[in-house]
Amino acid sequence: MSDVVDAARGWLGTPYVHQASCRGAGCDCLGLLRGIWREVIGEEPEVVPAYTADWSEASGHERLWQAALRNLVPKDLAEAAPGDVILFRMRDGGVAKHLGLQAAIGHGASFIHAYSGHGVVESALTPPWARRIVARFAFPERQ
Repeated sequence: MSDVVDAARGWLGTPYVHQASCRGAGCDCLGLLRGIWREVIGEEPEVVPAYTADWSEASGHERLWQAALRNLVPKDLAEAAPGDVILFRMRDGGVAKHLGLQAAIGHGASFIHAYSGHGVVESALTPPWARRIVARFAFPERQ
């Protein structure tokens, strides 16, 4: 899915802005995915409600994972491919609340994501990041 990776790379350097989704102006990790969706698929499939930085943690509800299951195609964790959406659990016992887009696989594996203090960057998928992956998804087929 080089079109998905190409779209994601177009967001590199976008500053981190919580709840935003505007290439070049600001986004968070979900906003990055929403923007890529708009560029590659079209209209967003659902309205995203306002959320805080610690959303879902108190309740333990996997809201981000559930939204991914509604709108993306689940994949086996071992079936990595460029263009996959990868979901991360940042701490044991916490909810999965960070996501990125797989940019490269194999030696030199990388992913594109947005996070506070860094904006949208392409990071090496190092063992500390890889062990936090809890789910993998593909974008749906385009009509």
